[in-house]
Amino acid sequence: MQENANTVQAELEKALSIYFRRNFELTGSSRTDAGVHARQNFFHFEDAELVAAHLSAAVYHLNAILPFDIVIAEIKPVENQFHCRFDAKSRSYEYVLYNRKDPFLSDRAYYYPYPMELSLLQEAAAAVAQNNDFKAFSKKNTQVHHYECKIKSSEWSLDGHVWRYKVTGNRFLRGMVRGLVGTMLRVGAQKMSVEEFKEVLQSGDMTRVDFSVPAQGLTLMAVKF
Repeated sequence: MQENANTVQAELEKALSIYFRRNFELTGSSRTDAGVHARQNFFHFEDAELVAAHLSAAVYHLNAILPFDIVIAEIKPVENQFHCRFDAKSRSYEYVLYNRKDPFLSDRAYYYPYPMELSLLQEAAAAVAQNNDFKAFSKKNTQVHHYECKIKSSEWSLDGHVWRYKVTGNRFLRGMVRGLVGTMLRVGAQKMSVEEFKEVLQSGDMTRVDFSVPAQGLTLMAVKF
């Protein structure tokens, strides 16, 4: 799906209401900014009247109602206490850039035709995995009680003219991944040293972070429970 999570949730609630002829209120597993893609996301709702045997047929009809860029893969019953946001163990994101003109990537990646050093990007990514306080990489007006995130993996790779940054963590702050990518690009372009990047990680100062990379390069790849 290509819409932000709030738009997706609204479209899903609308489709469910049309098909089942009653109101639905969904809770999502991850929030995304407008323009960010998602290959996988989860939503849960409570409805005692919904019969499990009807769910498979409902998927087909709901997909016919939904916009083309939103697809329901499955609806299944879960335990009453399940919460798809708080019970998620990890979330994985991928940011894609390309440094040679490629029309097949224009809506799914960031065109960045500048030289970069992969080894420097990899050093910066390793520093991300060793950090646990990401206050500097959280945009303002975010409703969180703390800025701690446990990063399980963080790495850059290069395949031809396509650069990929993959990161997995238990949670992410608003704008965090794009802030990490934008700031690491300064390291890769040798406009910031790895040591300076580590200082930014520990500073808690968002004014030193570059949040400017566009949304279309970012994709929520997976949510694990």
